Amino acid sequence: MLKLYLAVRWRDVFIALGIALVIGAGVVVYRSTYANTDFEIVDALGGNIFPSAILSVATTDVELIQPVDTPYAGNPKSLVAVKVRSRGKNSRIRLEVEPTPFFARSVSEFVLPDSRRDYIVYPDIAWDYEALRANRQAEPVSLIVSASMNGEDLGKRVRTFSVRSINDCLLGYMKPVGKRNQFVSTRLFFAAYVNEENPMIDHVLREALNTRIVNRFQGYQGDSAAVVRQVYALWNVLQRREFKYSSVSYSSLSSNIVFAQRVRTFDDALASSQINCVDGSVLFASLLRAINIDPVLVRIPGHMFVGFYTDTNHHSIKFLETTMIGDINLDDYFPAEQLDSTMAGKSRSAMSRLTFDKSMEYATVRYERNRDKLRNNSAGYMFLEISKGVRSKIQSIGR
Repeated sequence: MLKLYLAVRWRDVFIALGIALVIGAGVVVYRSTYANTDFEIVDALGGNIFPSAILSVATTDVELIQPVDTPYAGNPKSLVAVKVRSRGKNSRIRLEVEPTPFFARSVSEFVLPDSRRDYIVYPDIAWDYEALRANRQAEPVSLIVSASMNGEDLGKRVRTFSVRSINDCLLGYMKPVGKRNQFVSTRLFFAAYVNEENPMIDHVLREALNTRIVNRFQGYQGDSAAVVRQVYALWNVLQRREFKYSSVSYSSLSSNIVFAQRVRTFDDALASSQINCVDGSVLFASLLRAINIDPVLVRIPGHMFVGFYTDTNHHSIKFLETTMIGDINLDDYFPAEQLDSTMAGKSRSAMSRLTFDKSMEYATVRYERNRDKLRNNSAGYMFLEISKGVRSKIQSIGR
C-alpha cells in the first residue's frame, strides 16, 4: 500500500510540473507574440543630432545617414527612431513625440506588414529649422516618445540627445555590420557650408569691383586668363579685409562613433575675419559659385584647399591654398626660396598678386602628390565638386 501511495504521489507531482511548464511556456509565447510592450529609442549617431545634417537635406531626397537597421518604416532623415516588434500582420503603431525647443509635438502612424518582426520606425519630426540654425553650442534635449500598437498603450520612453552646434559638420560615422563596424562617409555635408546666396556676397563683390582688377564678373564668358583674373579679384578683396589664419578647426565632439569638423558659416567668417583651411575653402567656394565659376573642395588628411575650373567643360583646373589669404610668412610654405627677405619695398598690390600665384603653386603641388587617392575618394580624401548635381542633394544651411 505504501509503495502504491508513493507512486501516486510522484505521478501527481510530475503532472503538476508538466502543467506548470505548459502554462509557463504559454505565458512566454503570449507575451512575445501578443503582449510585447517593449520598445526603445535608437539612432545611428551615438545620441547626437547634427542641425547641419537636417537643414541641408530638408528639401531633397538624399539619405546620407543610412537607416539604423532593416526593415524600417518612416523617413530615415528624421535621424531618431524607435525599435519595436510587431504583433501580427499589418500591425498599426502610433508614435507621439513631445515638443522640445528644437521641434514641435508630432503624431505619426505606420503599418508594420510582417508578424512578430523587429522594425525600426522613424517618427515624423516637426523640426524648428530656425532654432537648429541658431544653435551655436551643443545642447542636451530629452526626446520623449509615447507609443501604442493596435490601440493598446505601449508606454513611454525617454532618451537624452545632444543637439550639436550648427558649425559641426558630420564627416562620417561607424555603422554596425554584423560583428564589425563599417565607416560610412558623409563628407558631402561639406557642401552645406558653401553659401553662394548669402546677402553679404553682393557687398564683397562690389568691393572687389572697386579695386578695378576686373570690370565685371562674367564667369566663363571669357578665356581662362579672364577666369583667373576674376578669382584673383576675390582673393585680393579678402586680403584687403585683413583675414587672419585661425587654427581652430575640430569639433568639441569626442566619440568613436561619429566624426565631425568645425566649420565657420559664411557670416561667421566675414564677421570675425578669421579662417582656417576649411573655413577659407568653403568661403572661397561660396564666392566662386556666386560668380558662376565651378569650385571644388579638396580634402587630404588634416587639411583642405579649394580648386576651380577655368573652363565651362572642366578640362582645366587650378587650386588655391586659402590659408595664404591671411598675414602669413611665405618662408613657412617655400623655405628654400627665402621669399620674405625679398619682400621689402613691394606694394600691397604686388604682395597680393605674389601670394595668389604662390598659393596656386603650393596647392597644385599638394594636389599632384595626392591625385590618385583624391580621384578614388580614398579614406580621408575628398574631391568634391560643388556642382548643380551636388546642390540638388545638399542645400546650403544659410548664414
